Amino acid sequence: MTEKNTLLKNATLYTESGVIENGYIKLVDHHISDVGSMENLTAEDDFNTFNLPDDYKIIPGMIDVHIHGVNGADTMDATPEALKTMAKTLPREGTTSFLATTMTQNRDAIEKALLNAGKFITDEQEPGYAEIIGIHLEGPFINKERAGAQPIEHITDPNLELFKKWQTIAQHTIKLVTLAPEQPGATELIQHLKTHNVIASIGHSDATFEQVELAIQEGLSHVTHLYNQMRGLHHREPGVVGAALLKEELMVEIISDGIHSRPEAVQLAFQAKKADRLVLITDAMRAKCLKSGTYDLGGQKVTVEDDRAFLEDGTLAGSVLTMDQAFKNMIEFSGCSIPEAIAMSSTNPAKELGLCNKKGSIAIGKDADVVVLDEENKVAMTFCKGYLAFQKGDEKE
Repeated sequence: MTEKNTLLKNATLYTESGVIENGYIKLVDHHISDVGSMENLTAEDDFNTFNLPDDYKIIPGMIDVHIHGVNGADTMDATPEALKTMAKTLPREGTTSFLATTMTQNRDAIEKALLNAGKFITDEQEPGYAEIIGIHLEGPFINKERAGAQPIEHITDPNLELFKKWQTIAQHTIKLVTLAPEQPGATELIQHLKTHNVIASIGHSDATFEQVELAIQEGLSHVTHLYNQMRGLHHREPGVVGAALLKEELMVEIISDGIHSRPEAVQLAFQAKKADRLVLITDAMRAKCLKSGTYDLGGQKVTVEDDRAFLEDGTLAGSVLTMDQAFKNMIEFSGCSIPEAIAMSSTNPAKELGLCNKKGSIAIGKDADVVVLDEENKVAMTFCKGYLAFQKGDEKE
């Protein structure tokens, strides 16, 4: 990790205003201070300089709005150590910002996780780590018929007063809420979320197409892990999937691992929504970065083998996907361009969360959250607000 002013040069830069071949970028005082073509580079003396291979690329830091855990840690552990482990580990895969994601549990467990995350976000973040930019509350306001790996016994109807209590406990750091809009109490909660600039997302839902349309009118604007645990597409009832693909108002998450959704389904989503209405996520759980074996997810036994995480009954239970692999897979599955993959992994979530003035693209004045990709689009270096948070070869640190 270094906090000296940094100069990266000779690589291809994917900036907010276009692609710069053989370019450079300067990181000063935690921000991007300059970008340009090498022929215009001046004043190198006061920089820690990296001469990159000419087939390397520099892209904005990735933002994962749906991640439960990694490297043995989980948001629901409700400890600062767990969140620190997540924040330290995620730069390996190019993630520089994320929403710490909870899951359906008993109220005491959720409140402990929210209290811990809110305090960590407000008071305990450290330089050189991925930044936790808020909380994603996934459940318990969902439909038991579409529970997936969310424990059914703790699922409850949407409850505005309970959410207000939880937002206070979390020091107003809850930024996204996954809920089932067809459940009693959902309309009131969605309206409240819209009014208070919290993203209302449909997920773990059995809503009809018409119910989704009504929820959009109330303020619903996001879809949690497209295809998974939602009413599917039928030609006489398009369901949640049909609404997600058709409605321009909805920003749509997708787990592009080829497991949660076949490559062809990922391609379909891209063709329907285009790059500006999709968000790449991992939905990863604590086993990511660890060996195959048995792990815990919300008190349930999860087996991880062959890059699949599943409950004893075979239900998929999150993923072990990394953001850089999601980025590469999206290009392979959909045929999208690198700028389009950047939109889905960085720009769109920043816009949704109201952070596009600081994050989501490479532009002068924005946070120095940048990722260097090698010739195979694997992460070679990650900078979090100008600090070198990861360098290839450091994986075992």
